[in-house]
Amino acid sequence: MDITPTPVRPEPPGERDKSSELAGSTRPGDKIFLALSRGSGITLLVIMATIAAFLTYRAVIALAENEGNFLTTFEWNANADPPVFGIPVLVFGTIVSSIIAMVIAVPIAVGIALFISHYAPRKLATPLAYVIDLLAAVPSIVYGLWGALFLVPHLGGLYEWLDQFLGWTGLFSYDGGAARSLFTVGILLAIMILPIVTNVSREVFKQSPKLHEEAALALGATRWEVIRMSVLPFGRSGVISASMLGLGRALGETMAVATVLSPSFLIQASLLEPGGGTFAQNIAAGFNEATQTGRDALIASGLVLFLITLVVNGAARMVIARHKEYSGANA
Repeated sequence: MDITPTPVRPEPPGERDKSSELAGSTRPGDKIFLALSRGSGITLLVIMATIAAFLTYRAVIALAENEGNFLTTFEWNANADPPVFGIPVLVFGTIVSSIIAMVIAVPIAVGIALFISHYAPRKLATPLAYVIDLLAAVPSIVYGLWGALFLVPHLGGLYEWLDQFLGWTGLFSYDGGAARSLFTVGILLAIMILPIVTNVSREVFKQSPKLHEEAALALGATRWEVIRMSVLPFGRSGVISASMLGLGRALGETMAVATVLSPSFLIQASLLEPGGGTFAQNIAAGFNEATQTGRDALIASGLVLFLITLVVNGAARMVIARHKEYSGANA
């Protein structure tokens, strides 16, 4: 009778790891942590859904009483009887001022982040990073006061220069007057979002693989070639995320814009002419004096801003997901 023992088949590593995870998941601490994590995610979704439902409910009430076209009327007279209001001027002002801010701030912020992380000596990089961190903590009303009392009076020379060399385009024509325009708002917003984009980009660049940089230097690459081939591809998704954080603040900035801008419900062909408006500025300026219908109208405009923010962030997540495989970092 053959009594040779049957050889035991070794368990594959993947199954062993899976069984270990299943065994560990039965621990009370893991169950509590899982419940808290899941509850936090569900709570966030509930809050977002509640906000969307409230804004939608009040917006429907306002739109039912609106005698104008909400999407095409170049007027905001929500306190009249009957109320007439529309958002094209607000959409234009919000998007244009945010684009100007991003065009100015993002290249400068990326350059500052690269300088701090890869060029500046430690004695200079540390205090410079500290100063930029402090700029992020300045209240928006302080930026607004500085913009109204210092920036606006000193932008006349820049406006005249733009009119002299680029006035033929129509976008930068200037005929004098106070510089309380969307272009000024864009410059102020660029200064406000610069610390956010710089700080996040700097931390991402500092996490780039040192072995890749050292290998490129060993092969004879210059410092710029190392940054172009190793650092920037690695930090691409992080820079996009940082830019979206800055864009979110630019879209929703209130007090600084209300302090600097000279609002009017006209879309000017030139970015240097006073006028225009943004969603946040219009809500802040008109909420206290608004009637019930007027407040519902302002809430309806807030719903549009809410949707714009969701669309922008969703598009950013799609871009990050498409480029994640090239960055070397998980978005």
